Amino acid sequence: MPRPKRPRCINSRPIIKEFGPRGVKKSGEVTLSLEEFEAIRLIDFKGLDQTQAAEIMNVSRQTFGRILKAGRFNLSSALVTACRLKIEGGCYTMHGNKQRHGRHGHGGGSRRKDGGKIL
Repeated sequence: MPRPKRPRCINSRPIIKEFGPRGVKKSGEVTLSLEEFEAIRLIDFKGLDQTQAAEIMNVSRQTFGRILKAGRFNLSSALVTACRLKIEGGCYTMHGNKQRHGRHGHGGGSRRKDGGKIL
């Protein structure tokens, strides 16, 4: 049995939840998960590199790359096949602007309250 996914941190939900082509009969639907949307937003819209974006989403760089690849595939699939694009679902947690981003306690020990490292 595979281990459960760790929820990915996303900043906010998109304003619009679905897009569809005009002048075309309904030809199907493609779903873009919220973490895929967030990955595309961070890389293509905000211009961050994958390492920075992975820290914001609290995943490894390799996992971020897989999320981004899947999101770009779903987005391009909807455009090429003239399908409706729905943005919903996924494994994520929301964080506000005041919460701290990034990974904590990995690859360098934990931090004490006074700022020193615990080795």
